[in-house]
Amino acid sequence: MAFKVLFLAHAPDAKKEQHRHTIDTGMYQLFTVVVKNQAEALGVFKDYVEKKGIDSVMLCPGFTHLDVAEISEAAEGNVAVSVARGDGPSGKVSLEARKRAGYLGKKEK
Repeated sequence: MAFKVLFLAHAPDAKKEQHRHTIDTGMYQLFTVVVKNQAEALGVFKDYVEKKGIDSVMLCPGFTHLDVAEISEAAEGNVAVSVARGDGPSGKVSLEARKRAGYLGKKEK
């Protein structure tokens, strides 16, 4: 049985049904889905728990502490919840890149 991980990321123009991919080595399955907002992230997370039986979820740095808490609560202790965070300088580089890409407009919930 494979170790199954879901990576969730945010993008303002994401189409969750289109912007997804799976990598399967046999022993490791990595599912990636890009979502538009937290509501979509939570729905995708719950769907992958139910239909794919994921063991772990990795959240991009765009998830706030409250977003992470909401997903952690939905995991009910059955799915590991991790967040990709960089150090201070990395955070600044990422912030500037997201600004250039237009990520930091109006936040949609």
